[in-house]
Amino acid sequence: MDLYRDCPAYVPPIVKSDVDMLDPCVNPAFEFTDHVYFLCRQDGRTTGRIAGFVNRRFNDYYSVKECRFGFVDFTDDRAVSQALLDAVKAWGRERGMNTMVGPLGMTDFDPEGCLVKGFDQLSTSATIYNAPYYADHFRAYGLRDDVRWREYRMKIPDEVPEKHLRIAEIVQRKYGLRVFTELDSSIMVERWGKKIFRLLNEAYTPLYSFTPLTERQIDYYIKLYLPNVRMDCIRLVADRDDNLIAVGITCPSLSRAQQKARGSLFPFGWIHMLRALRCKGGTDTWDLYLVGVRPDYQGKGVNALLFTELIPQARKNGYVWCESNPELESNARVQSQWQYFERTCHKERVAFRTDI
Repeated sequence: MDLYRDCPAYVPPIVKSDVDMLDPCVNPAFEFTDHVYFLCRQDGRTTGRIAGFVNRRFNDYYSVKECRFGFVDFTDDRAVSQALLDAVKAWGRERGMNTMVGPLGMTDFDPEGCLVKGFDQLSTSATIYNAPYYADHFRAYGLRDDVRWREYRMKIPDEVPEKHLRIAEIVQRKYGLRVFTELDSSIMVERWGKKIFRLLNEAYTPLYSFTPLTERQIDYYIKLYLPNVRMDCIRLVADRDDNLIAVGITCPSLSRAQQKARGSLFPFGWIHMLRALRCKGGTDTWDLYLVGVRPDYQGKGVNALLFTELIPQARKNGYVWCESNPELESNARVQSQWQYFERTCHKERVAFRTDI
């Protein structure tokens, strides 16, 4: 099913990464997630796909009976989308669920949300791209808007905004914080790996669809992400006792590289990825992957300290633009941190909900 063959905004995922994510033998999220996969076939041709998930840990944590749908694609045919959603709805109902939500993955670290604005904007490697008709199909089915995310494209300033500098200096002096830069990858994994994801557990727990990661998931994400990012694009903030306070993980944009790789690292796709990751001039765009601040330090200016350290590095590496990736529309604190940057909200996405 080649829905996006001629779409310049579509970024194909690396196939092996998606396969591993959906493999119970690889992804520890399957320890607490029931799953089902459906394909729709017409006249010998695949016209749709969908996955259904019941995250038992999430449901127990929030005392809900929620079934999720995700990894969904279909042709512009209401009969196809209805058949796919009906299949997941029936599967969820059989398991005692009373609500269906999506597009979502098993966990908050999976791609989520249906694109509803920005169809002409280049997708990022961490997000879903879909055609404009998807939202129409979901709403026609009876799904209602549940939550909305915004994405920003920002101009990286030539210099750190003066207000950021002042706030960063005050915060660092007041709380005795230290910033760690230019970390060695082995030190990052061994000394900071578990601390980073445990911090994200604390910082992200109030967010939509998030469930704290298990220790096995933390080990999985450490191996998946940390050895493959540029160490000079990471900043860690800790107190005097090396307690981690905040983390900012960024990455050169891999969007154009993945387009050139066409979903495969071999035989030559890895060259495009490596050039984007390592070579100055490989891309002019910088993606924000993970930014987290410990709850007791949120709203105290620690974000300003992170960006005071990261902005000069971005300029040094030749990046001109920054992609925020999805941020909850309701998260005013996160979105307020961009007020000193030249920015445009160029994409929005929605998760839908219905009773089953």
